[in-house]
Amino acid sequence: MSGELPPQVQNQLAQLQQLQQQAQAVMAQKSQIDGLNRETDAAIKELEKTPDDAVIYKSVGEILIKAEKAKLVEELKERKDMMDLRLKTMTKQEERIQSRFTQLQEQIRNSLGQQPPRGG
Repeated sequence: MSGELPPQVQNQLAQLQQLQQQAQAVMAQKSQIDGLNRETDAAIKELEKTPDDAVIYKSVGEILIKAEKAKLVEELKERKDMMDLRLKTMTKQEERIQSRFTQLQEQIRNSLGQQPPRGG
């Protein structure tokens, strides 16, 4: 028998590679959002330490605009809530990918185990 894999196994291996790529992309996005989340947390903490009458600016593109502390804290907390939700969604997506990956690995093992012995 030649060393070629059956088409079904080749297809499963291709799906496995796609899942690996998806998992890497999700992990990269999660890492990026997690970093932004930490930055937002730090900004909120600093703002909460700042006196209410302090002059505060926020960055909008390449410029700084004067902002009210209370509104800025509210904006940052809303942003943090959105990022937390996004992280939860991505964690669920990562779990689904991992589950499918494990399932495919098992299918491939079973398919390869059912092949007749090679050699002679």
